[in-house]
Amino acid sequence: LPIMGDASMEPNISPPDSTTQQDSFFSMTDVFLISLITGLFTYWFFFRKKKEEVPDLPKMQSVAAPVRDSSFIEKMKKTGRNIVVFYGSQTGTAEEFANRLSKDAHRYGLRGMAADPEEYDLSDLSRLSEIDKSLAVFCMATYGEGDPTDNAQDFYDWLQEADADLSGLRYAVFGLGNKTYEHFNAMGKYVDKRLEELGAQRIFELGLGDDDGNLEEDFITWREQFWPAVCEHFGVEATGEESSIRQYELVVHTDVNMNKVYTGEMGRLKSYENQKPPFDAKNPFLAQVTENRKLNEGGERHLMHLELDISNSKIRYESGDHVAVYPANDSSLVNQIGEILGTDLDTIMSLNNLDEESNKKHPFPCPTSYRTALTYYLDITNPPRTNVLYELAQYATDAGEQERLRKMASSAAEGKALYLSWVVEARRNILAILQDMPSLRPPIDHLCELLPRLQARYYSIASSSKVHPNAIHICAVTVEYETKTGRLNKGVATNWLKNKVPDENRSNSLVPMYVRKSQFRLPFKPSTPVIMIGPGTGIAPFIGFIQERAWLKQQGKEVGDTVLYYGCRHEREDYLYREELARFRQEGVLTQLNVAFSRDQAEKVYVQHLLKKNKENIWKLVNEENAHIYVCGDARNMARDVQNTFYEIVAEYGNMSQPQAVDYVKKLMTKGRYSLDVWS
Repeated sequence: LPIMGDASMEPNISPPDSTTQQDSFFSMTDVFLISLITGLFTYWFFFRKKKEEVPDLPKMQSVAAPVRDSSFIEKMKKTGRNIVVFYGSQTGTAEEFANRLSKDAHRYGLRGMAADPEEYDLSDLSRLSEIDKSLAVFCMATYGEGDPTDNAQDFYDWLQEADADLSGLRYAVFGLGNKTYEHFNAMGKYVDKRLEELGAQRIFELGLGDDDGNLEEDFITWREQFWPAVCEHFGVEATGEESSIRQYELVVHTDVNMNKVYTGEMGRLKSYENQKPPFDAKNPFLAQVTENRKLNEGGERHLMHLELDISNSKIRYESGDHVAVYPANDSSLVNQIGEILGTDLDTIMSLNNLDEESNKKHPFPCPTSYRTALTYYLDITNPPRTNVLYELAQYATDAGEQERLRKMASSAAEGKALYLSWVVEARRNILAILQDMPSLRPPIDHLCELLPRLQARYYSIASSSKVHPNAIHICAVTVEYETKTGRLNKGVATNWLKNKVPDENRSNSLVPMYVRKSQFRLPFKPSTPVIMIGPGTGIAPFIGFIQERAWLKQQGKEVGDTVLYYGCRHEREDYLYREELARFRQEGVLTQLNVAFSRDQAEKVYVQHLLKKNKENIWKLVNEENAHIYVCGDARNMARDVQNTFYEIVAEYGNMSQPQAVDYVKKLMTKGRYSLDVWS
């Protein structure tokens, strides 16, 4: 363009002499043509080179490589496996069950592998029949309100859209759920039904584990009937007793560069020192605690409000989302395990998978120290499952203790009852078991291999990003109780958070966290009324909701009725956010503030009693004004009682029968007008 511009200016130059002008013109034309030809040739030359080089770029070939690796069929053929156990896991339990089933396979002359559906192309299920005696097992947990777990989302989407012919596929499903939730085991039921619809052959009935009861027993009961069905189907027999097979080998590092040792990071080494977004479960953000205050004025419990600084993290959240935090185990518990096993906890080691083809090279980030593993990576406070007891039994030198451990790990009725009473109901964790069985002294590396991973804890965010874009607020109650053995058990995350104080040196104020998106959302139109029901710490998301409605009102938006039903034990002890709620009520943001103090009078009063008291107003808001209903808190009792109350209100004021009222409320749920954020 500059050359064209310059040339176009030529006729405007005033010539003093025609001959000079002609000479000058030709010389400039020559320069112009030479420049143009040179430029075109150079452009063509480099353009041509690039076009020729593109197919040979090594990067293009490396991109295609993972696609081949994502075929679990090729991996099974290569490693001689015929059983694949997929797991949809949010807290690690389904993954643990999948690993146990894959290990079981060797007892029947079969070879299994556990697989994360997120890492493979599940459309290959149609090819599984290429492998002799092949079987796909699915251990599927249900998360939230009937949702798939994060790692099973793609598989769920594929199942919904797939029109594949799975007629050669043999399968079985074990679901992990909780009966206190509305959509009990929805994911397990859906996978089982959908695979059959696509032509697959179910070789054993769907198992439905209930975490509100005894999930471990449900799994064992299903498993002990599942394997005989597999044997019958394939014409194989058990090759012998269950045996202890190590999955990982110990490597102790005596001379190691400490810069290459994990100190609690979840994914990338040194990720806590050199933070890089985006932040998620494998790359949490270290947020500083800027406020930690006690909310209650009395009583034995400790209810707290924390504020996490997320400035410069690029983390975005919406009211109703969850914040996940990675806690650390109590150092005194870790030290006691080290002492009882006579171990130097600062030994640097790695546990390396003996199966070189496995995607999971280590059970937790390695190399690391035993102290780091027991503090940040392993669950040492929950009662261990029966497979852990079975594997540990070999290390008990006392015959009676060894027999007791094996009995609790068996499928016999007496053994199940003993496990339930001695481990589950007594809430014995691994330290308590080691203390109560003096002859049981396993190698610490095997113990670290067997213990499940310490999981992130989720909390409903108690703030609005419209008002607090650089902070996330948490409302929580510390968990602390005495067990049947007289021990004091403390909740890992809440007691760890309790000790996180604002600190200029940052050392004791950092919390590894990330945000998990939720479906618990305010209505799209601010003018839509909302009815919020959240006793205790169930008020958390509603503080965010109210903050947001106040902000919308300040922006000049028309905001509908904002109604809160809150409950606590005593008005003078644990009335959370009393001042904030009073201010919102005074400003007219909260249209109604209904509070139930359950223990301030002889007869207990709960939120559902206040709902019944105001049932006419409730019906008007729901039926005439299309209000959205939100329930947050305890799933086992409160959420169920509240739902039953809505059935009663709808039946009475809508002139409906009980089944019609139930159907009416279920339709509200389907339309997103009755939302739950509950836990048990």
